Amino acid sequence: MTRLPDTQRLGFVAYGRWNRQAIESTPWRDPEDALRFLDIGQDVTCSITTTASGNLSSTVKPLDTTRVPGLQYLLDHAQDEPDTGDLSLAALNITLGANTPPDDRTTISDPYRITPFTEWKHGSVSEPPPAPIVPPATPTVLVPGQTLVLPEEAWQGLRIVFRFARADADLTLFLIGGDGRVAGDEDFVFYNQPATADGAARLLGKQQEGPHTVERATIHLSALPERVRRVAVAINMDVDTGLTCGSLTHAALDMDCATGTAWTFQPPADPNIRAMVIAELYRHTADGHPVWKLRALGQGWADGLNGLARAYGVDVE
Repeated sequence: MTRLPDTQRLGFVAYGRWNRQAIESTPWRDPEDALRFLDIGQDVTCSITTTASGNLSSTVKPLDTTRVPGLQYLLDHAQDEPDTGDLSLAALNITLGANTPPDDRTTISDPYRITPFTEWKHGSVSEPPPAPIVPPATPTVLVPGQTLVLPEEAWQGLRIVFRFARADADLTLFLIGGDGRVAGDEDFVFYNQPATADGAARLLGKQQEGPHTVERATIHLSALPERVRRVAVAINMDVDTGLTCGSLTHAALDMDCATGTAWTFQPPADPNIRAMVIAELYRHTADGHPVWKLRALGQGWADGLNGLARAYGVDVE
């Protein structure tokens, strides 16, 4: 909750649910780490977006809280005291930037640990034992056409990583309705529009990691509106270069969720296409209950992003 700059009224700019396991598994050392809360929460909604250049937008709008009775009640009963001297949202970034990140070797005690009476009485609380190191789970290797039911944990935050080498490609997301088309351009997530308005689908940027280029994205399936029935995870080549998907080497799409469950798929290196839907997430019903499923695809378009976008109803004129 913060005071909105344009109206000077209280409003919510972000809300969601966070569990202790997700928070403890995330490093909190730099001011930029604060943005990770969008990826590790459940049913997260945020009105602060990024511009095409990747910077935070200067426009701050309040979220609609009418669908969340608890938030609306809190907002209606908040005591608005404008002269308390509390930090504004604009000053928060400056304050975070002034803090010195803690040393990696600093041991952080567990504030939730139960303290025995004798330790409390003598004021000598011992440090908790270090958490056991859990080895990463071995990802399930998918083949074209394979489908599986995603665990509920993946609905709250599905991490997507596309890695490749040799040529350049861009990750693209399409939020598709029951008619197989997007409802509007806002459901087309790509390099010039890296997030949906509600933040449920978001591109996190591209970077070099060793010999590979890596681009990441997150999708909060539980936060998608009911009208979205499928999400197409696609890549596209730069048409001006004349390169095709066959120019990519070591290409793989990796997905995982907070529990460590992971999946990986190696798309075909097809020299005849310049855009490809690598995987698809779609709603389904299993045993009478709604679920989300994952399908590995690897199907493409010869005319690149324009053809791919037109296929899903995006106006590319």
